[in-house]
Amino acid sequence: MHSPFFPRIRYGAALLASALLLGPLAALAEPGISADAITLGQSTALSGPLGDLGQEVLKGSKVYFDALNARGGVNGRKVVLTSKDDAYDAKKTLENVETFISGGETFALFGTFGTPNNEALIPVALKAGLPVLTPYTGAPSIRKPEFRGVFNLRASYADEADKLIQHLTTIGFKKIGVAYQNNSFGKEVLAAATAALEQRGLKPVGIASVENNASDAVAAGAKLLATQPDALVLGLAGKPTIEVIKSVSQSRKGLQMYALSVLATSGNLKALGSDGTGVAISQVVPFPNNVVMPLVREYQQAMKAAGHTEFSHLSLEGYVNAKVVAEGLKRAGRTPTRDGLVAALQSIKGLDLGGMEISFGKGGVSASRFVELTVINSRGQLVK
Repeated sequence: MHSPFFPRIRYGAALLASALLLGPLAALAEPGISADAITLGQSTALSGPLGDLGQEVLKGSKVYFDALNARGGVNGRKVVLTSKDDAYDAKKTLENVETFISGGETFALFGTFGTPNNEALIPVALKAGLPVLTPYTGAPSIRKPEFRGVFNLRASYADEADKLIQHLTTIGFKKIGVAYQNNSFGKEVLAAATAALEQRGLKPVGIASVENNASDAVAAGAKLLATQPDALVLGLAGKPTIEVIKSVSQSRKGLQMYALSVLATSGNLKALGSDGTGVAISQVVPFPNNVVMPLVREYQQAMKAAGHTEFSHLSLEGYVNAKVVAEGLKRAGRTPTRDGLVAALQSIKGLDLGGMEISFGKGGVSASRFVELTVINSRGQLVK
């Protein structure tokens, strides 16, 4: 039966007859599928304000795919990841995706980066028949039930915000301020944090927006401090996070600040210096040094084999993304089609990755609800 995800092309009688005669070889006509390779396309931030974040996630994905290909790939085909830099610019993201589409050599999109970027590319990709696999964003806007062909893995920003608010209210904090980035990412975190507070009969004691260039970060910090908060939730990424934390820390040392997983790059931790001590960060994958967990042991072994000695939540997330997509490709069979890949990923229920369980369903809902808290210690390192 024809899937409703992609439009059916009406083939001529001669072409249909050829396909029937060729049998499995007909699948080689699928874009991005050759006799020895499956090509995935990625538009991500490798430069610009979130470049270090994008690079770290990509590192983990490449480590997994390289190790997989060294073992023979998926059903005899190597997985080729073609990554294009968009510098976290949604316009450039669309240009990259259009290139993938027009080139006719991309089977699916993988690890596309950023909230505004994915909001822009998903309608274009789905219209062209490209599945969107493990995008890097927790935005509710790309987790719509009708988004068949979008496969979100990480817990949503709403899940992260709810975890932070749950923790803060459990320890007795009620006067909670929220700083948010003035873009779709920040606004969705603000909405999620506000909703989580309302569920507990509370409202933000103060709200302040911050521009992407952090030009008003000091003013935002001062605005929030004027409300005398018990703690701050930061719906920020990149430079705005660093500048707000530094400003607040220098004005009111010791105020509890809670940020989302996007903060946790080694570059950000170094940039924060002593001002970052005590800042809590929600994470959507397990602690990357928790070798008791089989998934983490596997990840560390692969990273070491590839020459990497530093482990991070971000590279682990990239590794997990690649591992799950490889499982979907394997289940899609020896003659993979885009429709077959969508069905294969939808079939993943209760898959234990080695201490982290995932279940996809229909539409763009997250396959994982995993969220735990970490804290920056006095040495600028993340601890549980």
